[in-house]
Amino acid sequence: METIWAPWRVNYITRGKDEDKKCVFCRIFNEKKDKKNFILIRREHCFVVLNLYPYNNGHVLIVPNRHVKDIQKLKDVEKMEIFSLIEEMQSLLDEQMKPQGYNIGINLGRVAGAGFPGHLHIHVVPRWKGDANFMPVIGKTKVISQSLNALYKLLANAYTKRH
Repeated sequence: METIWAPWRVNYITRGKDEDKKCVFCRIFNEKKDKKNFILIRREHCFVVLNLYPYNNGHVLIVPNRHVKDIQKLKDVEKMEIFSLIEEMQSLLDEQMKPQGYNIGINLGRVAGAGFPGHLHIHVVPRWKGDANFMPVIGKTKVISQSLNALYKLLANAYTKRH
């Protein structure tokens, strides 16, 4: 199969060059339209958002509220809140999705794979045995089994019940 319908990617492929110069994380943080932008949690120094182009189902990003591109520029309170949110998201994803493992990582700089190198963000990617199948290798296509809207509803409802 060479084509999989993925309408949520249209904004990514059609965005203008001027939009590329703006920070997507700063924009969605300031818009205060959390459901539209898939922001799950807001804290004093950081927020959690679904990745619009996930590596796997349940892929979330933890982002400092402040526009900062390097770990060395983070304040101690931001570092503490990032790790608190990693722990909270892992617990929430464990409860709701039952993954068997995680990839948790940071790409610093474009050459390291950062899609948005100007604003630090941490990837939390749930993993299951067998989630890497033939599709990416043979079909050069990744299949995500749940829509962003359904995932947002699941995680947002679970988070609300906890708090």
